[in-house]
Amino acid sequence: MKTGIIGLPQVGKTSLFKILTKAKLEERGHSRQEHIGVARVPDERLDKLSALYSPKKTTYATVEFVDVAAIGQEALKETAFLASLRQVDALIHVLRAFEDDAIPHVGPIDPLRDIKNVEFDLMISDLSQIEKRLERLEKDLKKGRTSDLEREQALLLRSKEALETETPLRELEMTAEEKKLIRGFMFLSQKPILYVLNIGESTTLGDDLDAAVSRFKLDEVAHRPNAGATAICGKVEAELAEMDDEEAAEFLGSYGLRESGLVRLIRKSYELQGLISFFTAGEDECRAWTIPVGSKAPQGAGAIHSDLEHHFIRAETIRWDTLLEAGSEAAARSKGTLRLEGKEYVVQDGDVMHIRHSG
Repeated sequence: MKTGIIGLPQVGKTSLFKILTKAKLEERGHSRQEHIGVARVPDERLDKLSALYSPKKTTYATVEFVDVAAIGQEALKETAFLASLRQVDALIHVLRAFEDDAIPHVGPIDPLRDIKNVEFDLMISDLSQIEKRLERLEKDLKKGRTSDLEREQALLLRSKEALETETPLRELEMTAEEKKLIRGFMFLSQKPILYVLNIGESTTLGDDLDAAVSRFKLDEVAHRPNAGATAICGKVEAELAEMDDEEAAEFLGSYGLRESGLVRLIRKSYELQGLISFFTAGEDECRAWTIPVGSKAPQGAGAIHSDLEHHFIRAETIRWDTLLEAGSEAAARSKGTLRLEGKEYVVQDGDVMHIRHSG
């Protein structure tokens, strides 16, 4: 899954990308070239499993992030910029919520206004795309009517109506079949979106981060379908990125924080995209695997290797915390907490699985 980081100029968007991916970037200047990087997903559950098994290797789940140039109506007219944005599965919209005289800003700090302006630009881009397609559809339908063309036209007309009332397509109810029908358009306002407030540093940062969404009046937009909101302090995150684990824990504690804002951000973006992690554990490797919510055991096996899905028989399954409590797989097996699950089992977030197969 690929997540695009968007935002207006001077909001801390590229700084967030650098911190997430540990990328060393040159100044972009006037270029609209995208930056692509991969971030490790911190997972305390995997850390504890690794402590139990002491494996040769611990492999975390990863998220691919794409940092595009500052967004706006002019940028959205550029083919390369649009192509970069359409290729992502979800969006993180970074919003300036900090005061800093050294960093210019037009008008007062107002994240809600910025959300509305950027959302409007995304919807206008989608509307233009729909109108062009509807024109071609009308010509095609005059040549010969088919049920596929009629279904597409009906769905695009409904989508057009939503956009004209300033309703982004992520809020439009669609069946799985309808989503598949328009998947190829890669509409921008249909992508799940996480609003990330970049707030200023303070002595009460822990409380300020918790209160930020309400303080900046984002509660309503954060609870809309396929949307969410969280807050970080980019300045503090940049300092944390330079520290080792022990220093970082002490630094976080001084602000009344238990975890980095980036951990919350990644967790929120995972939830928004409907993703969960399950684990495989052993002396060679402890590893987190990413799958969509609702995946059955064979699909989980397929995330490890396609052959395992084809030759799936059973999955030995146990919750990560139940395994830790037992102290070992052998102890869990003797207690009856290590289960054998079949093809219809729906994998749960935090499951530890060993795949039995015939391959």
